[in-house]
Amino acid sequence: MSEISYNETEVRSYLPNGWHLKWDGGRWDAQADTWNTTVVDNVDFDWQLEVKAADATKVGRIEALRQAIDRTFRNRYTKSTSGFGIWRKGKAV
Repeated sequence: MSEISYNETEVRSYLPNGWHLKWDGGRWDAQADTWNTTVVDNVDFDWQLEVKAADATKVGRIEALRQAIDRTFRNRYTKSTSGFGIWRKGKAV
């Protein structure tokens, strides 16, 4: 697979409201054929954003980025946050 990369504006344009980017230029992992960077959610937890080269080949570079951000966002709200001090409906989880 060929190496993919994104600039800061491309990544920021797809982040959900309240999320921000720890911009380090991203990293290409040749072994995993992925581009990675760190995004921070609205309660300051770091999440790894990973875009697979196979996805970029299949659906296009920008769409692969959008899908990767969507997966990261959805994972944030489906993973157990027990012990993180996050509150839901009046009680800690």
